[in-house]
Amino acid sequence: MNVAIDRLRKVLELERSKGYRDQAVMGGLDKLLRNLEPADPGLAALLSQSYSSMAATERSEWIESVLRQLNGADPEGQPQNGTEPVREETPPPAPRPDIDRHLDARITTIRGISSSLASKFEKLGVSTVRQLIYFFPRRHIDYSRTKPVSELVEGPDQTVVANVWEAAQKATSRRMRTTEAIVGDDSGNIRVVWFNQPYLAKKLTPNSKVVLSGRVNRFRGRLQFESPEWELLESGDLTHTGRLVPVYPLTAGLYPRTVRRLVKGTLDHWLPLLPDFLPEGVRKRAGLLPLSQAILQAHYPDNELSKGQARKRLAFDELFLIQLSVLAKKRDWQEEGTGNAFQIDGGSLQPFIDSLPYTLTAAQRRSLDQIRDDLSRSKPMSRLLQGDVGSGKTVVATAAMLIAAVNGYQSALMAPTEILAEQHFLTISGLLGRASGETGDGAPCSTYSSLLSRPLKIGVLTGGLRESVKKNLHEHISRGEIDIVIGTHALIQKGAEFQNLGLCVVDEQHRFGVMQRSELRSKGKSPHVLVMSATPIPRTLALTLYGDLDISVIDELPPGRPEIKTSWVSPAQRQSAYDFVRRQVAEGRQAFIICPLIEESEAVESRAAITEYERLSLSVFPELRLGLLHGRLSSAEKEAVMKRFRNGELDIMVSTPVVEVGVDVPNATVMLIEGADRFGLAQLHQFRGRVGRGEHQSYCLLLADSPSPEAKARLSLLQRTRDGFALAEEDLNLRGPGEFFGTRQSGLPDLKMAKLTDSVLLELARGEAVQLFDDDPYLQKTEHSLLAREVARLWDTAGESS
Repeated sequence: MNVAIDRLRKVLELERSKGYRDQAVMGGLDKLLRNLEPADPGLAALLSQSYSSMAATERSEWIESVLRQLNGADPEGQPQNGTEPVREETPPPAPRPDIDRHLDARITTIRGISSSLASKFEKLGVSTVRQLIYFFPRRHIDYSRTKPVSELVEGPDQTVVANVWEAAQKATSRRMRTTEAIVGDDSGNIRVVWFNQPYLAKKLTPNSKVVLSGRVNRFRGRLQFESPEWELLESGDLTHTGRLVPVYPLTAGLYPRTVRRLVKGTLDHWLPLLPDFLPEGVRKRAGLLPLSQAILQAHYPDNELSKGQARKRLAFDELFLIQLSVLAKKRDWQEEGTGNAFQIDGGSLQPFIDSLPYTLTAAQRRSLDQIRDDLSRSKPMSRLLQGDVGSGKTVVATAAMLIAAVNGYQSALMAPTEILAEQHFLTISGLLGRASGETGDGAPCSTYSSLLSRPLKIGVLTGGLRESVKKNLHEHISRGEIDIVIGTHALIQKGAEFQNLGLCVVDEQHRFGVMQRSELRSKGKSPHVLVMSATPIPRTLALTLYGDLDISVIDELPPGRPEIKTSWVSPAQRQSAYDFVRRQVAEGRQAFIICPLIEESEAVESRAAITEYERLSLSVFPELRLGLLHGRLSSAEKEAVMKRFRNGELDIMVSTPVVEVGVDVPNATVMLIEGADRFGLAQLHQFRGRVGRGEHQSYCLLLADSPSPEAKARLSLLQRTRDGFALAEEDLNLRGPGEFFGTRQSGLPDLKMAKLTDSVLLELARGEAVQLFDDDPYLQKTEHSLLAREVARLWDTAGESS
């Protein structure tokens, strides 16, 4: 308990320094307090109160009472042992300068931004002054190179500095008015024309000096500027011309000059006052610009070099803050309570390992050793086990659950769908039956008597079970009579209570939200957690998305698994592909046909799949039994059609890209992908992994009508490579993280500057974050107060967007 009490003391002191905003730990203080069971009844009474429901003054008084209790004093402040308690010096609460209040104010506080204009900015995600400062341009137009008028040529963007000789309005039609000007320098003159901007005639007074940037065209045989950007040369600080000019995202009613003017004014006012949250030592070691300078150069760079330096600093900030956040998440999880240290008895696991039909691969052994080491510790395991399709993750997870059972603890394996849960039950039952020499009783509960020193029970709990069966399972689980419980969301619903949950396994973890994983963990007291993913995730992306997890990688397949023959089929060979599918079905096999990816909407994609299903059923395979799977079907309908396919009642499954990851249909030997050029490498590889699960040779046919050169390169690479990690790395480089993996779904904050393909910068940010975290894990040092606020702001923003 001393470790937990010491941590509570540090957390409360951190909460005090943060102004009692309930931001010291992720999920709030109440979550931490629920896991504490102090022996002192007075302290227990204090900790039973709900911190989140208190007002700020009540929180202050409550924290002081708890701290006095923790440091050996009673709630009235009198030392219980007759001596003054020894307390660490706590720095005073970090001041919250007024600048934070101003930066978080609505943008209507900026001069020139009305409520109407603010509503247009809000459509672009800009509501506060701070968000406007970080509203970076999509790109820049280079208007920095000026030339004499005599050297202008027809075509590309060009810039001149010229004198205005005359400017006037002209009406070319009832609806069209133009402003025309003659400008020039020592080398010559040129005509300039703007459409429907009559105010310019008054702005461009004779003999004023103007900078013009834009395209030059030819009108009636003479060169002219048409609607160029313009700026009077009243000072050397240009905004719209004569420099690298920012191009911002726009929406209806929001114009480029307006945005540039407002952003520039805001930067000029606030950047000199903006504190830099990055510790000076970190900034200097990483060779980064100061924050204000980086923000200014990101908007209005002096040159391309400065623009690159600015992007590096701001991208580093994003990655550094994310890394600090995930390190804090890992610390909070592991320190919430003392975990269950399992006794690792190699002998009890050996009969299971020896019974496998193949020898574990080196990668499986390495991953199992890492998991066993975690399970032997009192800190709860928090590990991601990732491996390609068919790499043997389930065997490793089963071994971990057996270790829990040997130690008298229950395990829960949560899968995203009923069919996957049932599949896991059958697979794990088969593994245990092989090891024990028993057949088991089948779903929903099987018993194996000879594997351990006592009978081992495994059950499957899904929403589709009859209420009476479900109730019976709930009773057995709550009494601790089922050692391994496999299920869907039913595991976290009311009624599913465990007597002694020691290990949680989450399959296809990206299919579950953070809250669902947390709810499963809450069914036990600080259980170990193992999450599994069959989607190979490149190291750079894994470090960012799952930096709070230790990572084990199974990067090799069991020996003897036949390679899936992959072919790229041209449109002229479509009929041959259909004939091949027909021959495979005639030999007793089954096939998948994946419909093209349609980006407009799931509804459009589903309608297209229905049309394709009808065409294939009536015109191509009228003699065969076809099923249809698409995103508009209910979960029950998807489950039903997949079960029919798995049971051999259908010959061909026509599906949109929603085809279930992880579903085993050992008899399916052909994966035919229509519009293969529209998919990324990682997704194509996942489709390919749906076949080749049985003893028969399997095939993947890629149909692409008119692939681009980039798509041709992707398809060619898929033909040559079966390594999912190599394909995932290449896919991340080609398509970026947003398309590779749903970053919204994973909780990753929006990245304005960072690219997850920049492995060098990511490693630098992670290294600095780890070093700083080791030195000051709660960011309590005075010099880290600004950084602590920035990390808290990242959590607030992520919470708002999730």
